[in-house]
Amino acid sequence: MSNYHIKHLEEYYQVYRKSIREPENFWEEVAEEHFVWRKKWDKVMSWDFSKPEIKWFEGAKLNITENCIDRHLATRGDKTAIIFEPNNPDEEAQHISYRQLYHKVNKFANVLKDHGIKKGDRVCIYVPMIPELAISLLACAKIGAIHSVVFAGFSSRALSSRINDCDCKMVITSDGSFRGTKSIDLKGIVDEALENCDGVETVLVVNRTGGDVVMTEGRDKWLQPLLDAASDELEAEVMDAEDPLFILYTSGSTGQPKGMVHTTAGYMVYTAYTFKNVFQYREDDVYWCTADIGWITGHSYIVYGPLANGATTVMFEGVPHYPDFGRFWQIVEKHKVNQFYTAPTAIRALAKQGAELVEKYDLSSIKVLGSVGEPINEEAWHWYNDVVGKKKSPIVDTWWQTETGGIMITPIPFVTPTKPTYATLPFIGIQPALMDENGLEQKGNQVEGRLCIKFPWPSIARTIWGNHQRYKDTYFSAYENMYFTGDGALRDEVGYYRITGRVDDVIIVSGHNLGTAPIEDAINEHPAVSESAIVGFPHDIKGSALYGFVTLKEVGESRVHDNLRKEINQLISDRIGPIAKLDKIQFTEGLPKTRSGKIMRRILRKIAENDTSNLGDISTLLNPEVVQDIMDNSL
Repeated sequence: MSNYHIKHLEEYYQVYRKSIREPENFWEEVAEEHFVWRKKWDKVMSWDFSKPEIKWFEGAKLNITENCIDRHLATRGDKTAIIFEPNNPDEEAQHISYRQLYHKVNKFANVLKDHGIKKGDRVCIYVPMIPELAISLLACAKIGAIHSVVFAGFSSRALSSRINDCDCKMVITSDGSFRGTKSIDLKGIVDEALENCDGVETVLVVNRTGGDVVMTEGRDKWLQPLLDAASDELEAEVMDAEDPLFILYTSGSTGQPKGMVHTTAGYMVYTAYTFKNVFQYREDDVYWCTADIGWITGHSYIVYGPLANGATTVMFEGVPHYPDFGRFWQIVEKHKVNQFYTAPTAIRALAKQGAELVEKYDLSSIKVLGSVGEPINEEAWHWYNDVVGKKKSPIVDTWWQTETGGIMITPIPFVTPTKPTYATLPFIGIQPALMDENGLEQKGNQVEGRLCIKFPWPSIARTIWGNHQRYKDTYFSAYENMYFTGDGALRDEVGYYRITGRVDDVIIVSGHNLGTAPIEDAINEHPAVSESAIVGFPHDIKGSALYGFVTLKEVGESRVHDNLRKEINQLISDRIGPIAKLDKIQFTEGLPKTRSGKIMRRILRKIAENDTSNLGDISTLLNPEVVQDIMDNSL
């Protein structure tokens, strides 16, 4: 059956229509033909968005790690599963075959079991982009433990709040990480985080940088000696289709991050199916996604999606600009990468360096280019298409979210004609709707609205860990019987979708979703600060950068202000992480507010964007005079 690999536009429409008209038959065929099940399902799906309650492949039994590794051994045992490319180009790359990966995962899983980790326990993983990161995910999944990866750039406070929220028993980390010329003391950050985490019994430490670390007696253990002593044989835990696979935290527009829960069977089927089609992966291709496994992109399209298809996936430890801005292209040439998937932020930073660094390398292996994390702007799209893809490698501009688990709107390369800045058509099985403010669906083409999805897909998150009501309120309360994405979108004359950006207080900076509320909370902890408001403004490289409007308790002179700016950014860095620092901080006498006391961020956004021609009616504000003052002193 060709449904698993779509090869032309007519076939896309045919398969898409089937997936909408007969979703159960469609997904049953995909699941039956391409995966290994210990027991088949009793029912393909059941759903009720009003509760919300969604189940896929109910009653089925399986193990996702068996589907990603064990089942490939007979036919692909010697094939490279993971290519690890280290931060330092002088350090040798590692090629880990499916058979080697099988033994490494079994050993790691046995170490977890020896330390009391069992099915359903939560394990926090705070590890840089080294093979142990991917292996630890697969080891948790093999024994039914729920992994919660925290991006290894987050602060100790962000780490401890996530560990406590899902009550992790174990933390896996490394002594440190390499990023360009820097090395970062990850173990020190973990130690600081664990001062506030009572539930953690064990910390396993990978030796990566060889830095000096303090090991707490009875709690902290070096990983390697434990792996050396562990058996490399292990029977996989049989999981239910709806058992949680992982929890991954995403920034909310209100303070506490949301622990999105993804379950096993639907997530596996959808990530594998999207990977195969969106990247048109063929058996001997080498695929590289430059994301970090700390984000959903890495979970779905570095680990689970590629490995479920028996693919060769590249893991890169470093940064795009070390030792110079040609690093990505040097890796593409070295490993003959066929599919290259990165973020618009990286594309813009590389484009700024000109074409010479790209042209130095042989990129003829590239068949497909991908973009992820935020909408790509036209200039970056053309540079990517012309300079990197040489106008022969289609760009898949993919739209999706942590909550969706897999790609939702995207071109299929060599199938869908592309259009700059447009994510184009919904993927198979996805039913988008554009809604207006009154909750009415905007039918037909050339319309704009809030992007919702009308029907469940297999990899939709099932809940927010420990807070199902928040899940319902955030995603299913804005529009009846629909999943609300939080994004705005437009549909053009041929039905292509373009994502226009967030409609809530979440700003995408360098592809990272940053909720404004937690950043404002951090700023407001400063003893000199009375209140603050954060908005985004356009930035050449990051897409958006953060602009802070800060009111002080006492007006000080400008020399003091410079120190205050440093202190505020340090606070943000400590509380959330360096990615959330503000590019601009303007001290104001007050913030524009409605009579009910709500800060008018819309006005601040316009000032930050230097677009004050139409601020709307400000006469109804509680304090209209502050607007002029803020405009006069804007940065």
